[in-house]
Amino acid sequence: MSSSPSDPTLERHFKGHRDNVTSVDFSCNMKQIATGSMDSCVMIWNMKTQMRAYRFEGHKDAVLSVQFSPSGHLVASASRDKTVRLWVPSMKAESTAFRAHTATVRSVNFSGDGQNLVTASDDKTIKVWTVHRQKFLLSLNQHINWVRSAKFSPDDRLIVSCSDDKTIKLWDKNSRECIHSFYEHSGYANYVDFHPSGTCIAAACTDNSVKVWDIRSHKMLQHYQVHNGAVNSLSFHPAGNFLITASSDFTMKILDLLEGKLMYTLHGHQGGVSGVAFSSTGEYFASGGSDEQVITTSTKTLNGCSPLMVILCAQVMVWRSNLDSAEDSDGVRLQHQTTVGCKAQPSFSSHPRELRSEALCEPSEHFNGRDSHAAAHTRGASRSVSHSTAATPHTHGHLGSSSSSAQRPQSRASTQRPPRVAAQSPASGGGVPPGLASTLEHIVGQLDILTQTVSILEQRLTLTEDKLKECLENQMEIGLHLQRPEEA
Repeated sequence: MSSSPSDPTLERHFKGHRDNVTSVDFSCNMKQIATGSMDSCVMIWNMKTQMRAYRFEGHKDAVLSVQFSPSGHLVASASRDKTVRLWVPSMKAESTAFRAHTATVRSVNFSGDGQNLVTASDDKTIKVWTVHRQKFLLSLNQHINWVRSAKFSPDDRLIVSCSDDKTIKLWDKNSRECIHSFYEHSGYANYVDFHPSGTCIAAACTDNSVKVWDIRSHKMLQHYQVHNGAVNSLSFHPAGNFLITASSDFTMKILDLLEGKLMYTLHGHQGGVSGVAFSSTGEYFASGGSDEQVITTSTKTLNGCSPLMVILCAQVMVWRSNLDSAEDSDGVRLQHQTTVGCKAQPSFSSHPRELRSEALCEPSEHFNGRDSHAAAHTRGASRSVSHSTAATPHTHGHLGSSSSSAQRPQSRASTQRPPRVAAQSPASGGGVPPGLASTLEHIVGQLDILTQTVSILEQRLTLTEDKLKECLENQMEIGLHLQRPEEA
């Protein structure tokens, strides 16, 4: 019998992008996270607290999609500047760029073997390229409006794409034929992806819904109307049992696909959530969005004035999922149920579990946006969790066999519990003495202060480096000005 999952917890948060975060992805070894932003930069964040982030500058316009290669040796980015770049995720920031489309490139995705790339663009096409030498292979051309997203199937034989033309198309990569078109009526899909089993697809839609289709029967299996804003992104748990969604309503939702119900609502972002992704093991997931925080710092100038420098700082959050993965993705399948016509929001006896996370504000002084260090975050110091018993919702289906569904009893939900602080040891039955718990809590607090202090020192060091570089540039410019009169 599968064990009951614990609540997801916010582990870390990173700040450094100067505009909305559009896309997030984990490396295969979970040591790095790649993010793209409207600030035209790609950033590589290191999960180790002592390692600094890398800022990659090269795109001339917003970066709309990023993804690590399966090996983790490359990061692909797609941009409004009509190009795709392949980066080596190291301090040197080496990259190669190629003009992939004649309009904005909205999506980039590696094949499972890492040999090919598929890109989607506002020029209404999907294109496939070789990673080595970026050689063009084929183009898929039946969409009649912007293509928002395109993904390879787990076996690399199929490609799924979604477009503003209100269709989701399934393609055979070898024959280059459109196998089937799924039609949207009240909106279009922002994002689409394959289930790890390869038997179904999920779409994040502008009509606030999340839909799951079987690609063999071409029937809708599940329809979740759980958000109050457009759904921008989604990600399957590697085991295939759960789906996380990101929305413009400032929240993320974790859906239990086996039982067809909403498990968690996660609060933390102060703006729309644009991207979300599980790690390769499902242990973590990361999210990014438009929750810009304004940080003002005082800077000294040559004439003695101290104007305020305003930095817009968008957050990237890393969460520990705490989801059980008892089912292997090969052993689960979507089963169609008879309630296909039901489009009502899943009903609950009361609100599902909600997680609220108010990220601790980093010290505002001397913040550097170029090479920002990840600020450590206490795990839940300002987080409240509410639990309630959830009834079975009216969705179109569930993921998994009837036996596997029976293994997830309703005992997982509980009656209302008071908010808890993750830093406190949940002593049950006289497990941890109060004195020891207080000492541990004090140690955790001191470590958090030390980490934040190191972060501030590193930010000041980087700011000093920038100022030195600026002074050297000014000195060279003055030298050139002095040389010109002598030459004259």
